[in-house]
Amino acid sequence: MKRRVGARGWIARGLLAAIMLTALVFAFDYALGHGKTARGVQIAEFDLGGKSDDQARAILQQISVVAHGPITVRTDSGSAAIDPAELGASFDVEGTLARLKEQPANPFTRLAALFGAHRDVAPVVDINRASFDKALDARRTTLEKAAVEGGVHFDGLRPVADYPATGMRIDRDAGVIAVGEHWLEGGPLDLAMEPFSPTVARATVDATVADVAPQVTASPLRLKSRGRDIMLTPRELGSVVTFVADGKGGLVPHVKAADAEKVLSARTARTESEPVSATFRLVGGAPKVVPSVEGAKVDWTKTADAIASASIADTRTTDVEYTVSKPKLTTSAAKRLGVTEMVSEFTTGGFSGPSGENIRIVAEKVDRAVVLPGKTFSLNGYTGPRGSAQGYVESGIIDHGRPSTAVGGGISQFATTLYNAAYFAGLQDVDHTEHAYYISRYPEAREATVFEGLIDLKFKNDTKYGVFIETQWSSSSVTVRLWSTKTRDVESITGDRTLPTSPETVTVPRGDDCIASSGLPGFTASDTRVIRDHRTGREINRHTRTVRYAPEPVVRCR
Repeated sequence: MKRRVGARGWIARGLLAAIMLTALVFAFDYALGHGKTARGVQIAEFDLGGKSDDQARAILQQISVVAHGPITVRTDSGSAAIDPAELGASFDVEGTLARLKEQPANPFTRLAALFGAHRDVAPVVDINRASFDKALDARRTTLEKAAVEGGVHFDGLRPVADYPATGMRIDRDAGVIAVGEHWLEGGPLDLAMEPFSPTVARATVDATVADVAPQVTASPLRLKSRGRDIMLTPRELGSVVTFVADGKGGLVPHVKAADAEKVLSARTARTESEPVSATFRLVGGAPKVVPSVEGAKVDWTKTADAIASASIADTRTTDVEYTVSKPKLTTSAAKRLGVTEMVSEFTTGGFSGPSGENIRIVAEKVDRAVVLPGKTFSLNGYTGPRGSAQGYVESGIIDHGRPSTAVGGGISQFATTLYNAAYFAGLQDVDHTEHAYYISRYPEAREATVFEGLIDLKFKNDTKYGVFIETQWSSSSVTVRLWSTKTRDVESITGDRTLPTSPETVTVPRGDDCIASSGLPGFTASDTRVIRDHRTGREINRHTRTVRYAPEPVVRCR
């Protein structure tokens, strides 16, 4: 006998069929979507649903390119475009891909996706909080409304209250979330603001004006400096002292370093000094150390702090603070340099009046120079500019192969003298250039010319001892002596002149620029320097330098 199926049975069967159908649909969807991104997911306008890993990565890489552009953040106070790297924001492609592949826990959401529904997925964005805060801190004046701290300033001798005011600042925690969720949507990001109050209360300002601030301008303040006292008048104190927040709710006196310098620098200038390196002077024909002197400059930051503290103290006295600077060569270091004897000497002469004046100036500049072991001496570098402002005058030079005049002419004679002194001391030749044509008062292939900014004379002290340069000038000659510890003996071997060349005749328009010359033949010469160990006589180095001198042209002025 057949059993009749009641209404409840049909309902149960219907529900079971629906469940089985839904399960079948989900199973079918799972089979189709296995290993792919969830159906219907999107980031901004980018559709990323049902994509393979490679397809999704390709789209995410496009989003990553977009993410390299500046992020525009906006508040009620203003806006700023900030590079994502500066803001500490980076787009995590692989992390975002993993999030896109997560299936929704709500079955209705998943079912809706089968019928074309879309849902937004937040990208995975990493934000370095320290960089984020630093970038926003740098733009506080644009993006935030600063709180006004309470304080006190002076109008002449009278303290004046500066009352506090509430400010608005970016809610940093909310800002991190906003950038992470909405960065890639494009357009400005609105950052939430929060009020913040200054640390100093109005009552604290009033109390400072009434009780503490009047002490600042009540009487002068004495500053002890090097060898003299300086008085700051009450009015001067009022011009530099203010009361600022101490971060704990109170007010403390404060002086800006720039303000202290402006008020005091004219009176402290005579107490300051530059460091002076130790050098040598000759006493009884022997070099003696001239002691070094430390330098001192006012430390305006520390001095300003000292003034601020003393301005409300019972004792109205404080010190000007100094920063002491050490000289490049101290007395003790100079004594260890082994400058004990003359190791070389060279003299040249035959110069004219104007050239002699230039030679005198440069010789005085170089006199008492010290070249430390391992260091290179540059004549141009040591003397600096050699123009009219430094006292040099117009004298003879060689310009484009013929005689001419220029300010500083004659310096090459001193260069030749110094070069030969270094030559016979056995010091390393770093850089030197001979004259274009031969000048009879100089040794062949053993002379040097210089020109400011272009041609230099350099030699290196390649010994373990210091080298002290002494110069001596007269109206007819200049001498350079080098003092150190003798370790080398030097021999100069001059070769024969070869390959003679005849001068050409040059006609120049008559005038101040024309200097007549009878001309000289050119030739090729060589010099060999042999360096031997002073103690053993063993040869250390032998070097030959060959120089080709051009003929000096016959110059006729017409």
